[in-house]
Amino acid sequence: MNTYQISGNLVDILKEEIYPATLQIQDGRITSIERNNGSYSHYLIPGFTDAHVHVESSMLIPSEFARLAVVHGTVATVSDPHEIANVMGVQGVEFMLENGSQVPFRFYFGAPSCVPATAFETAGATVDVNGIEQLMQRDDVKYLAEMMNFPGVLNKDAEVMAKIAVAQKYNKPVDGHAPGLRGKAARDYIAAGISTDHECFTLEEALEKLQYGMHLLIREGSAAKNFEALIPLLHDWPDKVMFCSDDKHPDNLVEGHINQLVKRSLAHGISLFNTLRAACINPVLHYKLGNGLLRVNDAADFIVVDNLQDFNVLATYINGVKVAENGRTLIPSVPSVPVNNFVCTPKTAADFRVPADDNSASTIGVRVIDAMDGQLITNTINDVLPVTAGAISSDTGKDILKLAVVNRYKEAPAAVAFIRGFGMQHGAIASSVAHDSHNIIAVGTDDESLAAAINAVIAEQGGISVSSKNGTEVLPLPVAGLMSNLDGYVVAERYSAFDKAAKVLGSTLASPYMTLSFMALLVIPQLKLSDKGLFDGDTFSFTTVKM
Repeated sequence: MNTYQISGNLVDILKEEIYPATLQIQDGRITSIERNNGSYSHYLIPGFTDAHVHVESSMLIPSEFARLAVVHGTVATVSDPHEIANVMGVQGVEFMLENGSQVPFRFYFGAPSCVPATAFETAGATVDVNGIEQLMQRDDVKYLAEMMNFPGVLNKDAEVMAKIAVAQKYNKPVDGHAPGLRGKAARDYIAAGISTDHECFTLEEALEKLQYGMHLLIREGSAAKNFEALIPLLHDWPDKVMFCSDDKHPDNLVEGHINQLVKRSLAHGISLFNTLRAACINPVLHYKLGNGLLRVNDAADFIVVDNLQDFNVLATYINGVKVAENGRTLIPSVPSVPVNNFVCTPKTAADFRVPADDNSASTIGVRVIDAMDGQLITNTINDVLPVTAGAISSDTGKDILKLAVVNRYKEAPAAVAFIRGFGMQHGAIASSVAHDSHNIIAVGTDDESLAAAINAVIAEQGGISVSSKNGTEVLPLPVAGLMSNLDGYVVAERYSAFDKAAKVLGSTLASPYMTLSFMALLVIPQLKLSDKGLFDGDTFSFTTVKM
C-alpha cells in the first residue's frame, strides 16, 4: 500500500476557495483533504488538460509527448489521432492507444470522424462507420473526433450522420470543426449533435456559437494562434471555454504548453478561477474524463506551483506518482517499433515543371495561395509570373514560390501550384506531415531544390527536409511518416535546427514547417493544394493554377 501526505495552499477551483491543506494519498487516490493552519509558499492545483491536440503534430509518439508535457503541468490531453488514421486507419489509432498506455499520463483518444478528410485527396486509409463502431466500443476511446465535414452534416450525408449516431449510441460527445460557419448553418450543425469548436478566429463568430450552446476552445498552437482574439470570452463564459493547442511542434512543447496560456490569461485580466476552469476543469466535465480535480476519492492528479502569478511548475503528479520535478521529466522513454504506409519512388526536377501552354509568352497570370503567419486559413491572390523556356517560374522578388504535393501512397504525377508568404530566397523544404492525408508537401524556389528536398523524405519513408546550396538534410519520421521514436528532447533539438535552416533560406514565418503542413488542408479555406490539384475551399471544388 503506497501512502503519503503532501501539504500546501490548495486551490479549489469548483468552490473558488484557496486554503492551507494536507492531502492524504493512498494507492493513487486522495483519501482525505484536511484544512490546517500551515503557512506555505507553494500551491496545489489540478493538472492542466489540453482539450484538443493532434499528438502526431509534435512529431513525437505519445509516450515521448507525455515526457515533455508533464514538465509544464499537463496531466491529460483530449487527442484526435486522425493524422495517423489517415495514413494507417484503425491500425494507426491502435498504435497510439497502445503506446500511450505505457506511460503514466492520461491520453484520451477519440475516434477520427473524417478519414479521409475529403474525396479530393488521396489518403492511405479509410475509417468507415464500422471502424467508428469498432473504436467506440472501447472504454479508452472517449469521443467522436472533430467532424470536419460540416457540409456533410448540413446536407445530412448518410455516412456522416451514421457516425454521429454511433457516438450518441455510446453516449460520447462529438467534436466540431466549422471555421467561419455562422447563422442558421451554425445552428443546424450544432443541432446535429456537435458540441465543440476550436476553429473560431473572430470573437463575433465565437460568441455566436457560444450563444447557440457550443463549448468553445481557445486555440494557441505552433501554427494557428487565436488566443488574443478569443481570450475575452473567459470573462463571461467561464463554464463553456477550454484551452487547446491543436498542433504543437516539439520545440514549442519543450518551451511550454497549457501553462503558457494560463499565464497569458491572467496577464489579460481574466480572473484566476475563470482561467483555471478553462485549463483544468471544463475538459474533464465535458468529456467525462478520469482526471482528478483535487477532491476526496479523486485520482491524485495535481501540480505544485510556486505562486499564482508566475505559475512555475515545481512538480506534477499523476495517479499519485510524481512524473516531473523542477523542469525535469521523471517518465522514462519506452521502446517503440515503427509502423508505416509509404509507397513512393524518387522524383526529378522535370516532375515539377508547370508548362505555360503558350511558348511565346514571357509572362502568365496565375492563382496564388496567400499563406498567413499564425493562421490555417489562406487567401487567394491573382498575379503574373515569368515564363522561362516554356514553363512558369517562381518569382522570389514577389515572394511567389512553387508548392508541390506528391502522392506517397501510390505512383502519380505531382501536383504543383504557387504560394506567397514563405519568403525563401533559395532552396526548398519538404515534409511528409501534410494535413490531413499526409502526402509529401514541399515549397521551393526552383525545381531542382524541390526534387532534392522531396527525394530526401522519400529515401527515409517519411521526415522533414531542407535543401540548400550546402546540400540536403533530413530528420527521419519513421512512425507513419509523422513521428520519430527517438527521445523527445533530441527530436525537439533537431527540429529546431531544421526550423533555423528554413529561416536561413529566407523564410519569415514563425514556424515554416508547421505552416507548410497546413497548405494541403482542404477543409480550411480558402485556396489549398492536394495531391490531385489546386482546391478552392469556398466552392469546395478544384480550380486551375493558370488563369
